Amino acid sequence: MNARKQLMDGLFYQNPVTVQLLGMCSTMAITTTLFNGLGMGVSVLVILTLANIIIAALRKIIPNNIRIACFIVVIAGFVTIVDLMLQAFVPALSASLGLFIPLIVVNCIILGRAESFAYKNGIGASAMDGIFQGLGYTMILVIMCVIREFLGNGTIMGGLLEIGKDGNLVFGLGTAAGIRILPEGIPALGMILPVGGFITLAVLIAAMQYILNKPKKGEKKAEEVAK
Repeated sequence: MNARKQLMDGLFYQNPVTVQLLGMCSTMAITTTLFNGLGMGVSVLVILTLANIIIAALRKIIPNNIRIACFIVVIAGFVTIVDLMLQAFVPALSASLGLFIPLIVVNCIILGRAESFAYKNGIGASAMDGIFQGLGYTMILVIMCVIREFLGNGTIMGGLLEIGKDGNLVFGLGTAAGIRILPEGIPALGMILPVGGFITLAVLIAAMQYILNKPKKGEKKAEEVAK
């Protein structure tokens, strides 16, 4: 497989959120602070990559008629490991994401890549697919977090950084209030509510579709000549 093509597919041409329209619930629900978005994105990336590797390694011995059940068992194992590690090492993130970590078991992105790619390709290609699709998912989460946090709360880097009383930046994993950019009272609080998630995601999907479907210069000239 072409690694560059897989990277571009994961980030743009086959982005799991803005093109394949998968994993929409978690995308809209947890993208209120950068801390949440990065935590969810990295968790999905790790689980997706490891699940792809195991499924690709076992694809020749997994019976076709029970493959979905086998995929879920593999994914559930890695979700449990990640969930327990978050509870042990990053309890603030575990509490913030709540039920959305266990729900990764039935996340359409992971099941979709297992079915459409890992079950049909080798270990190396499946590992890269997991990494690049995970990066594409994380990229969209981060963009949504930055937009919603800034417009809805007037801050950036929520859950990661804040300005201390002495004027210096203070790192707080899950406790930092973020760096205030807009004065209180100005932000549109609706942006950190569910309606803000719908609006932000709709704009990102529209922007991605416009970019991907915009005719190139050569295509425009060919159309003009044909006319």
